[in-house]
Amino acid sequence: MQSIAIVVNGDSMWPTLKDGETINALPYHGQPLEVGDIVVFYDPRDESRICIKRLKRIESDGYFVEGDNPDPTASTDSHNYGLIDQRLLIGFKR
Repeated sequence: MQSIAIVVNGDSMWPTLKDGETINALPYHGQPLEVGDIVVFYDPRDESRICIKRLKRIESDGYFVEGDNPDPTASTDSHNYGLIDQRLLIGFKR
């Protein structure tokens, strides 16, 4: 399966991913995800933006995602916009 290159924008995934770094993610086509995966998805508040976060919980209604940055103010994530719907997923990285 061919990967997709995504450029990290911001510090929400620091120290795992750094601003400006490029990651290669597998395209999401309905495969089972695992807690701990890094997921790439369209921002539920503005679908023209792409987000990268860590999958923390899988629930029946969607996916709970969080940034890795230990500073709670450094990441806008499911604490702010709730669960991510499966239709918003673009890719993932184990």
